[in-house]
Amino acid sequence: MKNWAGNLEYRSNSLLSPRSTEELQEIVSSAIAVKALGSRHCFNTIADTHGIHVSLENLGAVPEIDTVQRTVRVAGSLNYGTLGAHLEKHGFALPNLASLPHISVAGAIQTGTHGSGIANGSLATAVTAIELVRASGALVRLTADDGDDFRAAVVGLGALGIITHVELAIEPSFQIRQQVFQDLPWSRVLDDYDAIAADGYSVSLFTDYSGSNIPQVWRKVRHEQSPLATPEDFHGARPATVPLHPLPGMSAENCTPQLNVPGAWLDRLPHFQLQFTPSNGNELQSEYLLPREHAGAALGELRELSGLIGPLLFISEIRTVAADDFWLSPSYHHDNVALHLTWKPLQEQVESVLPVIEERLSPYGARPHWGKLFASNAADLAGLYPHFGDFRAMAEHYDPTGKFRNDYLNKVLFNH
Repeated sequence: MKNWAGNLEYRSNSLLSPRSTEELQEIVSSAIAVKALGSRHCFNTIADTHGIHVSLENLGAVPEIDTVQRTVRVAGSLNYGTLGAHLEKHGFALPNLASLPHISVAGAIQTGTHGSGIANGSLATAVTAIELVRASGALVRLTADDGDDFRAAVVGLGALGIITHVELAIEPSFQIRQQVFQDLPWSRVLDDYDAIAADGYSVSLFTDYSGSNIPQVWRKVRHEQSPLATPEDFHGARPATVPLHPLPGMSAENCTPQLNVPGAWLDRLPHFQLQFTPSNGNELQSEYLLPREHAGAALGELRELSGLIGPLLFISEIRTVAADDFWLSPSYHHDNVALHLTWKPLQEQVESVLPVIEERLSPYGARPHWGKLFASNAADLAGLYPHFGDFRAMAEHYDPTGKFRNDYLNKVLFNH
């Protein structure tokens, strides 16, 4: 099997699909090495194993909505697009979504995946309870009342257990208007990035860091809060008159509707529609998140590197993420700017420039996205997370024989 991008072939010797949580518990308790597979939308070996892979698709019961508590209990293997359709049918919504609705709930929260918006936390911030199978085979349910165990497990990198179900906070359904603008002056971004990032419920900038303008801005506005007509100007950028794809020359057919037409949250917050299968094998991805106060300086660093990284880039997306309290979340105690890099499928060349990027962004406390390509190891990462040592000790406590460990965790957590 390969991952979504096709740049990685998994090493597992078998794939099992348990039909119940009890069957999963038996598999985990008796395994020497085991990992769960989600949507495989990761670009590194975080989900790899030399032992058993488990697919949890057979545990995907219908989401259970609690209208009083305003929560939904959902199988971790379910993708956000399917979950969103179920919630919308019953008049509810999640506060935010990532750019792709195809990713699984458990995989997204375990890696700190996010959408955009200065007031919007990562997808993990919607979690009110998490159910996981420990290395011993024990099934546990954790909530905020469980303190450190909860704060460590939600963004847990697959090191503390296999997620079976997640409980998420929901809210009444809402509508979004999506507006796209072109040619945003770099000078405006570097002078006051916060003003631009705050001008919408969710704002994304698409660039290759060259030139004097940013080619596209995707602005999403909650309809009931700001039912705006398309403005003539967005911080110096002009409104697009036809639907656009973030990549120049690509058809906008598989993108979510634009041109300021209101629609349900699940049809506007992602950039791409669920009914279109994302392209396979066409790209690689990296991402670095750092305190938003350093946005201008960090963007200036990438501008200086545009000659080096530009030939390898399809596009880069600049987003924001609100701070959270999860130990290994890239947004732990930081309101972040997120610098996402979508690379051409040239892995050797891409990996050669990652250390250069990380060195330039290091003074600003940049943390890499756990599910994408990066060069840092445990020695580099330990100083970026106040509870890094606590998390490592917890992983060793709950998984003393290392059945959830793999090459990835040995590099980024245990420095082996």
